[in-house]
Amino acid sequence: MAPVARAIALAGAFHHYSHITIRSPRRLYHSCRAIYNPKVQIKEEGQPQTLDYRVFLVDHSGKKVSPWHDIPLHLGDGVFNFVVEIPKDTSAKMEVATDELYTPIKQDTKKGKLRYYPYNIHWNYGLLPQTWEDPSFSNPKVEGALGDNDPVDVVEIGERRRKIGQILKVKPLAALAMIDKGELDWKIVAISLDDPRASLVNDVDDVEKHFPGTLVAIRDWFRDYKIPDGKPANRFALGNKAANKDYALKIINETNESWAKLMKRSIPSGDLSLL
Repeated sequence: MAPVARAIALAGAFHHYSHITIRSPRRLYHSCRAIYNPKVQIKEEGQPQTLDYRVFLVDHSGKKVSPWHDIPLHLGDGVFNFVVEIPKDTSAKMEVATDELYTPIKQDTKKGKLRYYPYNIHWNYGLLPQTWEDPSFSNPKVEGALGDNDPVDVVEIGERRRKIGQILKVKPLAALAMIDKGELDWKIVAISLDDPRASLVNDVDDVEKHFPGTLVAIRDWFRDYKIPDGKPANRFALGNKAANKDYALKIINETNESWAKLMKRSIPSGDLSLL
């Protein structure tokens, strides 16, 4: 299992708006037995909104593949694959089942009951494949918080509602450092390349210009969604602000490296499915 590394140059100007800024050096992205084929299709098993419902990805031969491990992260030129878990304007809390074979997408549960957000999420939400937030790593730049043991989350701000399991080519624009009960849960803000406004946005300040109020709305949505259930609000590090594109790319690189170590069994996997 030899990682395939590809270096890319990440260029970007500094921004001195109310955001965190960082300049990124050249990055290496790891891949492991990755497949990517336009013929990868979505296969549903069971009925939606039931405990048995699963959304699998299958290749051209009908073989199941993992949306977490088998879809490559990096496509080149700062473009990444993004797997949709929760479509825009829905409330069922769908997520990759990281402890099940082929890591299908299922609806999350609590005490045997299906989980729903108290209100619809206003963006397409999902994961970056081949990333992992290491729960053994205490991030000194983010209050020493530990990773949440999941792939990195993406909030895709395009205008179209997507499908569960759909794979989009996105470019990262910003990052929010959410802390949930002491765990670090990165939210990468991105846009699909096929969105009509994708060419207009390339960094965090462009989001403010062309999608005014969106970054604050995303932060506030994830901060407050647990409050109706009587739980405390989530918090955000980095001064409660969105970090810029270069910072987001740095997070993607670091969590891709953590995933590569996980796949090499350099880090204990616990109950995670690595097949």
